[in-house]
Amino acid sequence: MESAQTQVSSGVSQLDERLGGLFIGDNVVWYDDAGSLAAVFCKHFIHTSRLKDKDLIYVSFDRSPKNLLAHLGSLADYPRMTILDCFTHGKGAGSHVFLKFYENRGEHPACRIVQVALPRDIDHVMDTLYGLHAELEGDVRFVFESLTGMQELWEGEEHIGNFYAHSCPRLYDLNTIAYWIIEKRAHSQQLRAKINQIAQVAIDLSVKRGKTALTILKADQRPIESLNQPHQYWIKDARIVFESETGSANRLDLGTRLKALRTRRGLPQKELAKRVGVTPSTISQVESNLIYPSLPALFKMAEVLAVDVGTFFKGGPDRDAKVVFTDIDTSDAQFPGIGREQLVVKLLTPLDLDTEAEPYLMEIPPGAKIASHFFMHKGDEIGYLIQGELQLKLEQSIHMVRSGDVIYLKRSIPSHWENSGPTPARLLWIKIR
Repeated sequence: MESAQTQVSSGVSQLDERLGGLFIGDNVVWYDDAGSLAAVFCKHFIHTSRLKDKDLIYVSFDRSPKNLLAHLGSLADYPRMTILDCFTHGKGAGSHVFLKFYENRGEHPACRIVQVALPRDIDHVMDTLYGLHAELEGDVRFVFESLTGMQELWEGEEHIGNFYAHSCPRLYDLNTIAYWIIEKRAHSQQLRAKINQIAQVAIDLSVKRGKTALTILKADQRPIESLNQPHQYWIKDARIVFESETGSANRLDLGTRLKALRTRRGLPQKELAKRVGVTPSTISQVESNLIYPSLPALFKMAEVLAVDVGTFFKGGPDRDAKVVFTDIDTSDAQFPGIGREQLVVKLLTPLDLDTEAEPYLMEIPPGAKIASHFFMHKGDEIGYLIQGELQLKLEQSIHMVRSGDVIYLKRSIPSHWENSGPTPARLLWIKIR
């Protein structure tokens, strides 16, 4: 086990430089202004914990296991990570919809998932949490998602304050590192002050005038000159980039980026406007950089396009320098007119990467039929069937595709896809401009 004064990386080198790294025993509170800004920092923390082969417990009150696994992607395929499911019998109310997840557990990633039978009972949650910790060795990592979700279930800030006040010192003494996520606007100033007093590290994440910023509010045992000073950052190629690294503060071209993301999603301006709840004229003006969207509209755009809000604020340096992309760089995609029950899609490179080829990983469930092609595309396309079997209709011909086969389309568009096999069909698909 590492000593309590051992410096540990957060997984974000720029944050480590500003914070002085993490120490064993740290409880790190993330005050999230938008409810989605802390996620990328948590993913980097999980990634570096995995690289160090550390046990990690992820406590989830806000996401169903299925949703959380999709959110984590390949990070969930880690045998030393345990997900403590406080959602299924909490906000999920023990619904059969969520319980079905456990019936097909063999299909899920390698992480362990533990149901909490009585998540509304604080003592039961604590007994389960520390019972799991007792089974593990070394300095264990924790992610609590989130204090806000706990409050909604436990009905009151007093319970949250007491839980945190009891758990934070205990986790410190147990030589852990814990990330606590809290939605800043959902809690009183009194609770935030109480949490700050106990925490070793407190960090504020905010969005102001279309820019994301990180502010270190507290950092015990670290001489930090920039305490309470905001550091602007954005997400670039799944990395967290701080403004000082680029030497330029004026990189906001939101309209161009929105148009590029919308186009790659295959959404017309009218459809995006409908989903966001604004007029097509508003989308047109935003994409022309004539106006900026309101903050609620901006977050809704990110939700519709399935990207982090920070994606809109990435800079424009040379992206060709990056050679290897990981699961953190991927994003979910959806094609117009094709539901997720027919086709689950992941774009394997960053959404804003300018390439001649777009690689997708597609999964078509058994029995699924798709009465169209994935794209309305005049260029070449290449597919490799990794698993299963498929039928495709091209003009008047039916073609059988089996595992290991390659599909090459040269300006021809299939009118029908079908998985008639007993297992999901997994297809690597490359669209060439």
